[in-house]
Amino acid sequence: MENFVFHNPTKLIFGKGQIEQLRQEIPKDAKNILIVYGGGSIKRNGLYDEVVALLAEMGKEIFELSGVEPNPRVSTVRKGAELCRKEHMDFLLAVGGGSVIDCTKAIAAAAKYEGDPWDFVTKKTFVTEALPFGTILTLAATGSEMNSGSVITNWETKEKYGWGSPAVFPQFSILDPTYTMTVPKEHTIYGIVDMMSHVFEQYFHHVPNTPLQDRMCEAVLKTVIETAPKLVNDLENYEWRETILYSGTMALNGFLQMGLRGDWATHNIEHAVSAVYDIPHGGGLAILFPNWMKHVVDENVARFKQLAVRVFDVDSTGKSDRDTALEGIEKLRQFWTSIGAPSRLADYGIGDEQLELMADKAMAFGEFGRFKILNREDVLAILRASL
Repeated sequence: MENFVFHNPTKLIFGKGQIEQLRQEIPKDAKNILIVYGGGSIKRNGLYDEVVALLAEMGKEIFELSGVEPNPRVSTVRKGAELCRKEHMDFLLAVGGGSVIDCTKAIAAAAKYEGDPWDFVTKKTFVTEALPFGTILTLAATGSEMNSGSVITNWETKEKYGWGSPAVFPQFSILDPTYTMTVPKEHTIYGIVDMMSHVFEQYFHHVPNTPLQDRMCEAVLKTVIETAPKLVNDLENYEWRETILYSGTMALNGFLQMGLRGDWATHNIEHAVSAVYDIPHGGGLAILFPNWMKHVVDENVARFKQLAVRVFDVDSTGKSDRDTALEGIEKLRQFWTSIGAPSRLADYGIGDEQLELMADKAMAFGEFGRFKILNREDVLAILRASL
């Protein structure tokens, strides 16, 4: 494995009723608090009222930024940063899913930056400071509650990019599975696909001697595969929600990638697709990932065979390594289809009209991917296979 230094400063507070920990976790000297949330689900499930009541009891001045988009926009980031500067915010509290947390990270950074936040999203500058913030998670998916990454969309220019900085680790994240029990089936499925995709991105690499990392990745995948079908048929089951919520955090908090660097090409392609069409991130990944896998399988057939046998229980007896690998990829497609995930871009009404544009968006920073470096023709091939 490669040399590494691991540091994750986020305090994870997990379990039923843990919202009471806000009393200890919000800094006592933080007077003005900005609550950031999305379309209003936290008001429907009662979480909003709980948070506001707790903050009021603590004597905090409460401000709000609502309406964060599923693919959070840089325009919303600008609005939030302006509010932070105008009202002298001391602390931010993201209450929602990964999109809300990603947006909050960008707002926290933008509030301390004199230029436009799109500068650090497009890597023209690097974030070195940010306002402190915490999160209350309501959706098992992105892992943003315990990492320093964020994805922001510029709808005007049809661009969507990931960025990150050690300055935007949440100070704490409260994960109560109860708050995920009202998540609709469709978004539950998207979250399951997203967390599995995060594991795949880290699993596919060429670094030698990573047996423990491999087994940790496989354990997360097996756990999700065993739990997901039960959850999508029993959305209010606390135990299934608990398992999936914890799996989503462990999939992308840095624990699986110590000593290696993953691929992340499929995420880059999906960002290009949803930048143009604004489709759900998890839905895009469900469509693209098996096609990326087929496109790159010959880069390391042994690793794909390992996934097929260990995770998808493919019997390799009498089969070539490549046939075993391909069967594993097909098993993934079948699994995602079985829980209700999309399998073609056509499922979102997307044809071949914008393939060239999406390829251009994916290539904005040049060739990409570490398992296999992709060029524009590779991207087009994967997109065509996904139609």
